[in-house]
Amino acid sequence: MTSIIFMGTPAFSAPILRMLVEEGYKVKAVVTQPDRPVGRKKVLTAPPVKEEAIKLGLPVIQPNKLKGSEELEQIIALKPDLIITAAFGQILPKELLDVPELGCINVHASLLPAYRGGAPIHQAIIDGQRQTGVTIMYMEEKLDAGDIISQSEISIEHTDDTGLLFEKLSAVGSNLLKETLPSIIAKENNRIKQDDSLVTFAKNISREQERMDWNNSALQLHNQVRGLHPWPVAYTTLEGQVVKIWKADTINSQTNEKPGTVVKIESDYFVVQTGKSDAIRINELQPAGKKKMSAEDYLRGVGSKLRIGDTFE
Repeated sequence: MTSIIFMGTPAFSAPILRMLVEEGYKVKAVVTQPDRPVGRKKVLTAPPVKEEAIKLGLPVIQPNKLKGSEELEQIIALKPDLIITAAFGQILPKELLDVPELGCINVHASLLPAYRGGAPIHQAIIDGQRQTGVTIMYMEEKLDAGDIISQSEISIEHTDDTGLLFEKLSAVGSNLLKETLPSIIAKENNRIKQDDSLVTFAKNISREQERMDWNNSALQLHNQVRGLHPWPVAYTTLEGQVVKIWKADTINSQTNEKPGTVVKIESDYFVVQTGKSDAIRINELQPAGKKKMSAEDYLRGVGSKLRIGDTFE
């Protein structure tokens, strides 16, 4: 029986691991990132893949950094026939890539060669793409540059945010891997070279990318908000205080006000002017030091002093 080591970290990866076990594949070990402090109280929290592995009764390895680590030697000693990664979060060193007879394959949440890197789902939404998908590919030392084995495409809906698209693509990736694995194990699969002229990148989201620029159009800002929801969340400032914008949408409103200006206030939302003679409706937000709340709750409470003409910076 083909032996597999699975490497993944976020919730995206957990259903893929579960599929492997349910299909009867021999998973020797699960490699994931270390437990991390989460939330304001910094509660030490296990990655979703670790939680899934424990439920499935699988051994877990959690290296801080693979290269040169004891954990790397432990993985190599297991002599897997195949290594499968899905949003693991670390680069695999060459000495590990060379171990499995069937190679190392990656379940990547984009239609390569588009959006190589660590934030392909976020970036596709931020860029306003209409389609995305999952690629199963052979791994090599260069990030996400290996030969393509199979792909599956889905539409990005106007209402999709990163959280929803993660769930959709996780299911797509699980099904695609299920369909593709037999040909990989039988060494009968196709290998398609990536077209380097079509390569784009999706680097991990920076703090600067989280900040809203009100000179952008309403659609650009809407895409930014949903592309950063539910993490790391877009933000702006009001009177020098950070305000996170969790949910927003475009709205028909034309004024000559400066971008960032509040131009309309209703009981359950307010409208902010953007830079292309259009506007965005704020539906859910998080003032500094507060929990996220609906715009209605905000306007009844901490935001009750908000007035038409106030300006987000």
